[in-house]
Amino acid sequence: MGRLLFSAIASLDGYTADAEGTFGWAAPDEEVHAFINDRERETGTALYGRRMYETMRVWQELPGPDDPPVIADYARIWRDTDKVVFSSTLDAVTTPRTRLEPVFDPVAVRSLVDDSSADVSIGGPTLAAAALRAGLVDEVSLFVVPVSVGGGTPALPRATFLRLDLVEERTFTSSVVLLRYRVSGSAR
Repeated sequence: MGRLLFSAIASLDGYTADAEGTFGWAAPDEEVHAFINDRERETGTALYGRRMYETMRVWQELPGPDDPPVIADYARIWRDTDKVVFSSTLDAVTTPRTRLEPVFDPVAVRSLVDDSSADVSIGGPTLAAAALRAGLVDEVSLFVVPVSVGGGTPALPRATFLRLDLVEERTFTSSVVLLRYRVSGSAR
């Protein structure tokens, strides 16, 4: 039985993208990227909404000739992971090992996670908000970048109560801090 894991890179004030929708400030350095790669290696299936899928599908084409080994490693991991994209606006997906679902169905997602022999990740704060509200997420990991962006897309859903128990913390040389929590209380 797998676990449903939500992981995001967020600003210190809790946003995954700033008010202009940009997130260049969140690009992980090599140390953080290698750590994320090792965590993602354990993922069997990744769940995405349309916007996150459109952002992530570049990994199908990477690495470029000048990219460091950590980029090539993540590209291999991404290509080897099964993907489910939840979107009512996409007509088709363009990457292998990817299937399209028109709606996010919490019962089907719980079944997918329960039947999985590996962990399942959920990418993107909008899709994760739906899963958190449905009480499906087992763990939340935030890679907190030491910047404040003042607004944008929140990493965690607004107006949703979550009880979280800290199970891991780590500070990287870049001052990025990993905070990993087990979700112990469901949304209300």
